[in-house]
Order: sequence, then structure tokens, then C-alpha cells
Amino acid sequence: MSKFLIKKPLFKVFLKFRIHPLFWVVAAVAVMTAHFTELLMLLGIIIIHEMGHGVCAQFFSWRIKRIRILPFGGVAEMEEYGNRPLKEELAVTLAGPLQHIWMTAVMYALYMNEWVPEDVFFMFMEFNIMILLFNLLPVLPLDGGKLLLMGLSLLHPYSKAFQQTILFSVIVLLSLHLFSLFIFPMQLNLWIVLCYLYFSLWMEWKQRQFILMRFLLERHYGKKPNFMRLSPLNVNAEDSLSEVLSRFKRGVKHPIIVIEGSAEIGSLDENELLHAYFTEKMVTAKVKDILELY
Repeated sequence: MSKFLIKKPLFKVFLKFRIHPLFWVVAAVAVMTAHFTELLMLLGIIIIHEMGHGVCAQFFSWRIKRIRILPFGGVAEMEEYGNRPLKEELAVTLAGPLQHIWMTAVMYALYMNEWVPEDVFFMFMEFNIMILLFNLLPVLPLDGGKLLLMGLSLLHPYSKAFQQTILFSVIVLLSLHLFSLFIFPMQLNLWIVLCYLYFSLWMEWKQRQFILMRFLLERHYGKKPNFMRLSPLNVNAEDSLSEVLSRFKRGVKHPIIVIEGSAEIGSLDENELLHAYFTEKMVTAKVKDILELY
């Protein structure tokens, strides 16, 4: 652990932090309504949560794009697109929520030793549990949404899993929205959070093709992923190259079995398809065109 801290100092994680404009809106409201103490406590919990993600990602040498501080939590944005080992992705995703366990234990110990007033203790516990549970909602880009994407990507092609995660996130968010209309109709902070999540999901949906391309590019040019098994893909000779690539799954290597009519007419390695698409720029080619090259 000491070698890790020497080679990858923690201050590099802090340099990735960015304050989202929405946080300043909530901060202004907190100051005007004399809730500055609550704001500082909330900010402290959020930073520790996101440091969990950041330090774990740095430990595995992930490329950290930025860590945004939001009114309800934070978002650690990584330049990784589904090709890291599942255990790494699971560890990085859970590293944030796990910080809430030791924070609870420390605050409880301080409270039991009468070093923290009762009102501060219960306020901290409320914020701590609220942020933890909210971040575990199965909504992208929250931790729960990332866990959902991980699970679905083991069952379906990465592109399909990503789209399913967004659609499920919308359903959950709409349900939460309707619930809030009846229970918390005047909660300004909650409406700000919901608007941000709607906007995030809209942006994720717009970028779904870009996400697929990054997934495939990493698979072709980047560090080769650790494949867990082989998963042959039966494709029609007339299928387009882009259609076949959209069926690629994470963590498995795809031998491509080419079918014409009802007969197998050849086979390809997935690297041959990736090379043809990205290096040879055969973006409109059909599978039979690639088969003729090899």
C-alpha cells in the first residue's frame, strides 16, 4: 500500500475534482436559509465517497477524466468503456458506497464518547444514509446504474446492455418523480437533482453510438482485455460489419461463424473484423466482403 501511495500520490485524485454549477445553486440556497453547516457536512460526505472511487481507480491505473461534485453526490467519470476486468469495475464502483460504512462507525464512536453533539450525529447519519441510498438507485450515472450496466453486459451485447440500462433508468426516474410529486412537492433540491438526472440520461442516450465505438476501439487498439471464455457468433454473410460489431459482449472473445443459406461458408476472428472496420475503414462492408480478404 505504501508503494502505491508513493507511485500514485493521492493529490493527483484531488486534481480531478470539479464543482458542478448546480452545487453552487444549492450552496446559495443553503447560505440564504442558514443551512451552511449542513452544506459543509454534505460536501464532506460527498468528497469522501468520491475519493473512494478515485483512489480505487488510480490503484488499478484507470484513466480518470474528472470527478464532479453534485448537490446529491458526485460522479467519477472514467475513460474506460467496458473492457476492464469485471472485478476491477466492481471494486471501483463499490469503493464509493463502502466509505459510508467506516464513516458511520467513526461518527458513532465519536457520539458514544460524547465528542459529537446528538443533533450533529443524527444529522450526519441522515445525510450519510440518504447519499448512500440515492447513489445506489439503478439510474445512470449513479453507482446503482453502473452496477446494473455491469450485470446486463454479462448477459447481453454491450451496446444492447447500455441501451437497456438507460431505458430502465428512465423508468425508475419517472417512478421516483411521480412519488416525489405526492410526498415532496416543494423540495427544490430534489427537483434540481431530478432535472440533472433527466439531462444526464438524455446525453447518455445521444452518445450511445459513441460509447459503442469507444468500447470497440479499446478492444482493437487498447490493452487487450482478459477474456473469460469464447462465445461464437453465427452471422449471415449479408450482415453488415457494423451490425455484427454491435453484437460484441464484454469479457468474451468472439469467433465469427459465417452462414449463407443454411451452410457454414467460413469463419473469422473478431480481430479481423475490428481491423477491417477501424484500420481499413471498411465501415459499409458486409461480412462476405471481409471473408473474401482472408
